[in-house]
Amino acid sequence: MPSASSPCKEHTLKVHPFAASLPMLDQDELLDLAASIKEEGLHRPIVVDPEGVLIDGRNRLAACKIAGVEPHYTAYTGGNPVALILSHNVVRRHVSKGQQAMITAMACSVSGHSLRTLATLHGLSRSRLSAANIVLRHAPDLADQVRSGGLGLDAAHATALQRKAHTEKITAQHEQLRRNAPDLADQVTEGHISLDEACLRQLVRNTDSVRAGDGDTTPALTQLAEQGELTWQQAAQRAEEHHAHRNEAIARAQQALQLITENWTTVHDLVARLDTPYTQEVLNGLTPQARTLTTQLITQV
Repeated sequence: MPSASSPCKEHTLKVHPFAASLPMLDQDELLDLAASIKEEGLHRPIVVDPEGVLIDGRNRLAACKIAGVEPHYTAYTGGNPVALILSHNVVRRHVSKGQQAMITAMACSVSGHSLRTLATLHGLSRSRLSAANIVLRHAPDLADQVRSGGLGLDAAHATALQRKAHTEKITAQHEQLRRNAPDLADQVTEGHISLDEACLRQLVRNTDSVRAGDGDTTPALTQLAEQGELTWQQAAQRAEEHHAHRNEAIARAQQALQLITENWTTVHDLVARLDTPYTQEVLNGLTPQARTLTTQLITQV
């Protein structure tokens, strides 16, 4: 590790990859820091690990070079350099609130501290930290972009929420398939069919069960698909059409029965006057089909 008396070879130090990914001060801020170091000296030493890798102080090192001031160092002997880097960079004034939230969320995952603790410690809103945490969990490839300032936290959060919803949908579909059609779930797991195709086949199977329960004696859609007379996509389309027609028929039957229920007193009135001219005139004013049905109904009530 470089010592306090080392010459300017310290400017060629290898920088820890995590530290190198954090944004540097802009030129004006770096010049201000250099002027401060030249006037007051370097208040906080450069942190270097036993292998000579710079852990913290990249901006201070660059400012020392501008100021022509020999930097001094301190050895890092801890076991978690990433946590140190995060803790030293989270409150830098040139880092946006979104970047600070992402750095803090990363620190939370490394340190084990709660989001509430770190939000209080660094003066960040819990909602922003929660957004960063969602990005970290569901779009980790975007987390580094947010941390470095290449992508806004809000945009990354929106993408992470979309991915989260998609993942939850896929998980729910697979769990439902595992419960209701374990053989299809096994085929998905083994890579023989896709999850979408498995869901189509399950839809077709369910429809065949409903049709059979309703007394439909036409060939099962599953059979037609397995024999190659239909593709599974065509079978699934027919299954969806069957469900739509069945639901419409149920709705019509419910409406008709509701009307009968609402007018049942009329039926009882006809029963009470079964052999009267009144009932005969009512029946004569109906269509032949309606008259036959009504006659059967009032004579059986």
